[in-house]
Amino acid sequence: MAKIRALFIGNSFTTRNDLPGLVSQLVAAGGKGELGCELISISGAPLRTHLNNGDAQERMRSQHYEYVVLQEQSTLPIKNAGRSLENICDFDTHIRAAGARTVLYMTWARRSAPQDQDALSTAYIQAGSATGAIVVSAGLAWQRCLQDHPEILLHDKDGSHPNLAGSYLAACAFYAALFLGRSRSIPAIDIDLQEHEIDALHTAALETVRAHKKS
Repeated sequence: MAKIRALFIGNSFTTRNDLPGLVSQLVAAGGKGELGCELISISGAPLRTHLNNGDAQERMRSQHYEYVVLQEQSTLPIKNAGRSLENICDFDTHIRAAGARTVLYMTWARRSAPQDQDALSTAYIQAGSATGAIVVSAGLAWQRCLQDHPEILLHDKDGSHPNLAGSYLAACAFYAALFLGRSRSIPAIDIDLQEHEIDALHTAALETVRAHKKS
């Protein structure tokens, strides 16, 4: 099977519950090949910190990736969408030069401020339009799931980071956006969630990504 390589650049919203590993498991279970993931993470960091640090650019120059995933600091797109857009555009220039495709990991609003999701989603969608990047609408999938299934908890105790269900929903959104093609289902993996939760998370990811692709 083909091996696909992806570099994830972000912070604890990416590292929590090993999001790249969950995506890799889904890709393998779905028979889509082998996804090799690498991660560069700085706790609490915006993308500008990664740009200034330079490790990501050096990694891209020295190795080949099909995808480079960007996760902005969780509230920056809400507080300063212009700065977030600038960060993403500057990173996209390096990613294109390395021959890879930019993927934007849209995150979610904090539990105490669900109304922030609209601004957060808009910032990522506009950045995707400006750069031609693939936008993984995980935050919108969270919004849909929280509305349709309020009994399913996605936030961790801090009300910001994801619990396992939240990270799994984000991973399903990645799988649907990048690897699903015309398939109609998300494969099963060994994960410590109840069957009804898994079904709800699969539905939220599939319906959200399909709606986003049509828009």
